[in-house]
Amino acid sequence: MKRRDFIKNTSLTGVGFAVGGTLVNCAENSTETKASTVNVEKASLPIVIATWHVENATAKAMEILKKGGNALDAVEQGCRIEEANEKGQTVGIGGLPDRDGNVTLDASIMDKHGNCGSVVYLQNITHAVSVARKVMEDTPHVMLAGEGAKQFAISKGFKPENLLTEASKKAWEKWKIEAKYKPIINIENHDTIGMLAIDKNGDISGACTTSGLAYKMGGRVGDSPIIGSGLFVDNEIGACAATGLGEEVAKTVGSFLVVELMRQGKSPQEACEEAISRIVNKPNSNYKNFQVGYIAINKKGETGSYSIHQWFSMTKFQDGKNEQIQSDYYNKT
Repeated sequence: MKRRDFIKNTSLTGVGFAVGGTLVNCAENSTETKASTVNVEKASLPIVIATWHVENATAKAMEILKKGGNALDAVEQGCRIEEANEKGQTVGIGGLPDRDGNVTLDASIMDKHGNCGSVVYLQNITHAVSVARKVMEDTPHVMLAGEGAKQFAISKGFKPENLLTEASKKAWEKWKIEAKYKPIINIENHDTIGMLAIDKNGDISGACTTSGLAYKMGGRVGDSPIIGSGLFVDNEIGACAATGLGEEVAKTVGSFLVVELMRQGKSPQEACEEAISRIVNKPNSNYKNFQVGYIAINKKGETGSYSIHQWFSMTKFQDGKNEQIQSDYYNKT
């Protein structure tokens, strides 16, 4: 995949930082279709949507659903595809490290009952999303962090391994020459993968997994493992997942906001657009220098996606069609 086709560099509050792995090659996007909100009584089920260009992941999720599996199994197995993709450099093994050379993973998962689990700053375990599910199902907690999360994973049979691949190590060593932190908008066709699914019974689940901001400070955690920020599911209403600069998503509790806006009667598309407007219309917002994108689905199976900048996309699998849909966006200047 081609990198750095759309790059914007700047500093934020006097300190630059690098957003590892976002979007996409313009030539690829030229064949995509615009996201739309077509009101229907009930969409054909099952359905899977995910952030960015992740057809292999949505295909795996749909395979689970077509065999009668539930939405929770589908989103976990779908996200695991990207976690095992060493070339992605933004999720799971091969993720770009923090400034000290450590690959640290964040993930969350949420089921139809509102149960949820997450891990933050997890090291040496590829499938963070599956560890998050174990936290949800096998502990009285919602979130485990750092060494505690790692030891819990090992106790559950997960095998520790070195997540820093040679390619990511070389990229880190190159970065260390200047060690600057600058936002890089849309440099790849995915970063965080957020996935939402509705199974044939009409039940919704979601998951989110990432290696986070490239060359971040050690210990930094973004929105992905924070329930309500990077992911939120309400089986009566719908679900949302976020991607982009996690600090900005967390400040507005973005995914929870989108679901609550749908509860108030907005379509998924309208809700995503309103959530983006909350970010860009904040006093002194420097939204031109970072990207945030949302995907959402409601109980009827209607979907929406919206971002601050161009070239964010959503992958959607429904009725045998696995397609990348180019998102509408705010900053058209």
